[in-house]
Amino acid sequence: MLSTIADYTRLTKDMGKSLTQVAKQPDVSRETDYFLSHIGSVKSIDDFLKDYRLYSYAMKAYGLSDMTYAKAFMRKVLTEGVTSKDAFANKLTDTRYRQFATAFNFAALGDKATQTAAATTGTATQYVTQTMEEKAGDQNEGLRLALYFTRKASTITTAYQILADKALTQVVQTALGLPATISSADIDAQAKMIASKIELTDFQDPAKVTKFVQRFAAMWDATQARNDSSTNPALVLIAGAATSISMDTNVLTTLQNIKFNR
Repeated sequence: MLSTIADYTRLTKDMGKSLTQVAKQPDVSRETDYFLSHIGSVKSIDDFLKDYRLYSYAMKAYGLSDMTYAKAFMRKVLTEGVTSKDAFANKLTDTRYRQFATAFNFAALGDKATQTAAATTGTATQYVTQTMEEKAGDQNEGLRLALYFTRKASTITTAYQILADKALTQVVQTALGLPATISSADIDAQAKMIASKIELTDFQDPAKVTKFVQRFAAMWDATQARNDSSTNPALVLIAGAATSISMDTNVLTTLQNIKFNR
């Protein structure tokens, strides 16, 4: 089995080619064709929410599939738009809602909202990207997380944005060697810890993002290897479970005291 970083390198070496291959898959092509041929006829928020096929496509494109059922919530996001700092979407920590309301800006553009590049080809590109990440995750969840983090990294400006997104949180916790149980700690304390270990402005530099993702991938694969070994009775007998647990504890303690080395 290839490592997470090997899979990641293979896909990102020619991202355009990887996306094209996904876009040509029958199920993806069929849904994209429907979306592009019908979205322009949507003139209002009501029209949008009533066509489940269009609406669910758009929600998936912006990583909001798990909120597709929440039409009242999404209606508020779309109705208030993004122009006012007090708009609902602008008050939410999760930036995906602001991106969605920006792409489908009914509040500012009215019946022309679905005719912009962001609402049409931009959304289709987002959909294909999301699909590629999901399909990658079917084989390797670490790969899905790595691709997602790479795509979102440049939008991260505060530790709270990381903590508001489960996938980003998982990547950062894994890369820094932090246990998942730390998520039960006070949110401000978590944000302070992340900010002390990562220079968030580094995520504006693609080279530094790649380095961080490589660290995540290495930690992810090491964790998966430990998990696999711990569930194999023969390997446990050979290696010694007590020694493994002791080493894991020492590694976590060390990593928690080391700021990410840029």
